[in-house]
Amino acid sequence: MLDKSHKPTWTSFTEATPEDWAAVEKYEEAYNAALPDRILDAIRSLDEDWTPYPVNRYQHSLQAATRAWEDGADDEIIVAALVHDTGDILSPYNHGELSAAMMKPYVSEKTYWILKHHCVFQGFYYNHHFGGDRNARDKYRDSPYWEDCRYFCEKYDQCAFDPEYPTKPLEFFEPILRKVLSRGWGHMELAETAKD
Repeated sequence: MLDKSHKPTWTSFTEATPEDWAAVEKYEEAYNAALPDRILDAIRSLDEDWTPYPVNRYQHSLQAATRAWEDGADDEIIVAALVHDTGDILSPYNHGELSAAMMKPYVSEKTYWILKHHCVFQGFYYNHHFGGDRNARDKYRDSPYWEDCRYFCEKYDQCAFDPEYPTKPLEFFEPILRKVLSRGWGHMELAETAKD
């Protein structure tokens, strides 16, 4: 349990003692343990009342994850399908990169790449309606994950707007999400220094 009675007195990192950092680490462990709950809340926040789509983004996310699960995708890809649009909450014009950054410490390079680039690959289905290039995804043809992202968008994302589809509830995916989030490598800056 954290000692809430002692308020730190340091005002910059250079003043913090090893004991101060131990308290920070203890706090972060507790805070970070609640990450799955915050992500679940973010997914729930996509359940808006009105949408120009046949289903809202919450239902879309659940349906995409259901399609991935039914296709026998691995846990990471199921979770990617579940969270791929959560970046819309804070970054609607760059939501793929935000969703990818959120999941980077917990997923493979392939899953991270799919999340980061799914927006460009989705554009294949609608960019031409807005005067854009539907083949913009082709600039990534040299990536070893190009086909994986194309498949993700075709089979799980672009087709997950069917109001009649037998979609699984969020509670079904919660243990899968928690499992994926339990295997993260921690602070990215520490992981980067470990690679050097």
